[in-house]
Amino acid sequence: MSGPRFGIAHLALLLLAAGSLGGCAGLQEAFGLARNAPDEFSVVSKAPLVLPPNSNLRPPEPGAPRPQEAAPRDTAQNALLGRRDPPGAAGRSAGEVALLRQAGADRLDPNIRQLVNSEYTQLAERDQSFADRLIFWQKTPPPGEIIDAEKEAQRLRQNAATGQPVTTGETPVIERRKRAIFEGIFN
Repeated sequence: MSGPRFGIAHLALLLLAAGSLGGCAGLQEAFGLARNAPDEFSVVSKAPLVLPPNSNLRPPEPGAPRPQEAAPRDTAQNALLGRRDPPGAAGRSAGEVALLRQAGADRLDPNIRQLVNSEYTQLAERDQSFADRLIFWQKTPPPGEIIDAEKEAQRLRQNAATGQPVTTGETPVIERRKRAIFEGIFN
């Protein structure tokens, strides 16, 4: 009769040991059940890239003209004859200049940045999304102060009658009324 009890006791002890050992980190690593995340604090930096020295380059001679600049005589001649070289034509071969001309680089609009900026701002102002209309549902008052026209005209007439300069006296301003928190919600 002690046989079956002895087997159940061993089985229970075996299950208890397996359950307690399952929580051990060393056992989990041994069976490949543990996750090994990289340590984010042990960062290895790579060495920066270094360009090898170019033995073909020589330092410039003091007072020598820069190779990328056009000669003033050529610039003046092009201006007088109305020729426009494409951007960066100085120091380029004839084939490169011909390719740039064929691509239309000589017909560039000098005000292209202003044109793109104005078109973009028109798009940004016109394209107000639904979310923007929900968030910014109240219109902001225009900036600046509003001058009271009648009082200002009266002040100018009074200065003219007394012979004082136009700038004498305070300019009358209409004070904007502060809006309440929930004012205009249902308008």
